[in-house]
Amino acid sequence: MAWNEPGNKGNGNDPWGGGGRGGGDQKPPDLDEVIKSVSRKLGSLFGSGKSGGSSGGSGAGGSGLSSGLLGGAVIVLAGMWAATGFYSVDESERGVVMRFGKLLPDVVQPGLHWNPPLIDEVQKINVSRVNTRSYTRDMLTTDENIVNVSMELQYIIDDPVKFSIVVRDPEMSLDHAAESAIRHVVGGTTMDRVLTQGRADVAAEVRERLQRYMNSYDSGILVTQVTMRNAQPPDAVQGAFDDVIKAREDEQRVQNEALAYANRVVPTARGEAQRIIEQANAYRDQVVARAEGDAARFEQLLTEYEKAPQVTRERLYIDAMQSVMSNSSKVMIDVESGNNMFYVPLDKIIEQGNATRSTATPQLTPQQLRDISDQLNRDNAAATVDRARAQTTTRSVR
Repeated sequence: MAWNEPGNKGNGNDPWGGGGRGGGDQKPPDLDEVIKSVSRKLGSLFGSGKSGGSSGGSGAGGSGLSSGLLGGAVIVLAGMWAATGFYSVDESERGVVMRFGKLLPDVVQPGLHWNPPLIDEVQKINVSRVNTRSYTRDMLTTDENIVNVSMELQYIIDDPVKFSIVVRDPEMSLDHAAESAIRHVVGGTTMDRVLTQGRADVAAEVRERLQRYMNSYDSGILVTQVTMRNAQPPDAVQGAFDDVIKAREDEQRVQNEALAYANRVVPTARGEAQRIIEQANAYRDQVVARAEGDAARFEQLLTEYEKAPQVTRERLYIDAMQSVMSNSSKVMIDVESGNNMFYVPLDKIIEQGNATRSTATPQLTPQQLRDISDQLNRDNAAATVDRARAQTTTRSVR
């Protein structure tokens, strides 16, 4: 049975406090009276309520209170709505505004701004932060080898409008494009180039190709750097590739040693060659100068020969004999009687003197030579006289 049904008095189920505690005659309050009381209080708060006591003026007073309540509520709601439209954009951010779903052309710059809430939707995008994505995949090279490539790329948001509007999920598009670019570049490169000295070139080609993809998508993403962190062959052949790398390092070391040796030997050889060239030039100049001097001397001699042929001829003979005899160790003396030429073995005499003495070879002065010549003449004259006497004695005996 409901609490307000007839015959249910005093059972303690009255929610207005009229239970079985002596309140059986009380009735629940009138809802109209409660609403009117609240309206009068709000009307007095906004200055539009009047304290009329007649029942005839209650209708007019209720209408005034309702209009004042509505106006105040509108003002409060308008203030709250306007207050929620203020927002700030950081220095590293840019704002993209959508008004009823339509893009506004102007990008919101850093600072404090206001946009009508529930009308404009502002999306803040950080354009200074450097974002990083990593990719590690097994890929097939152009020489049909499998390599494990690990790359890391960095990018920034270059155009916030394109980033937020043109592409639905720019980062997912970036991932797909990055994998496509890596596979395309690695698939067109040999395994040796990917594992050794071609890593930087491969990373540069991936960045260039990936940026072309992003530009064709109008994603607003600028790829700043692509780095190949690691590239290695499968584990089954890792040892063989390590040996190849060591062999390449040894080759480079030997080449460096050869270059160092060449840098040390080549300048020495060039200096020696230059010295020989200078000596040859000096010899050439010497021979040319001597030849020119001989030619000039011959011309002068010819002039003198034309003036006095006999005298010049004798002089040339004497000079020639002097030149020849001065290089000989033997001495020929012209005596007045007897043999025309008398041989004096001075070389043998000098050799005998050197055998008995450890001094240097004696040098005979012209005076000594004349004395020796005079002594030889006297001895020769005495020998001639003795031979003449002997011949005379022989004839007389006969």
